[in-house]
Amino acid sequence: MLDDAGDAIIYADRSGRIERWNAAASELFGYSSEEALGQRLDLIIPEHLRAAHWRGFDAAMTNCIMKLQGRPTLTRASHKSGRKLYVEMTFAIVKDSGEVLGSVAVARDVTERVERERAAAQRS
Repeated sequence: MLDDAGDAIIYADRSGRIERWNAAASELFGYSSEEALGQRLDLIIPEHLRAAHWRGFDAAMTNCIMKLQGRPTLTRASHKSGRKLYVEMTFAIVKDSGEVLGSVAVARDVTERVERERAAAQRS
């Protein structure tokens, strides 16, 4: 089911280690599931955004509350090749019997759209 999804789906445990990585995540970020599984989410987070990411992630795991509450957010991500991407992501906390197990993210590449919009804004 996960591999049939058109969007990247990534599940990370409470410590931020990648436990699930679907085919669309491989396509979007360039890493095979074998390369991604067991790695920290830093694999796809640009270095300049890591501190902010981990503050938010750790707060969500501790407080069981996501700041965005399922609303999509535009952010940057890194491809295996080093290319920077614009991705739209949604996040959810994964729980079992009230215990926080980790977080799931759903991502899609919006790089072309963002670059088109920025180019149009610069022409105006």
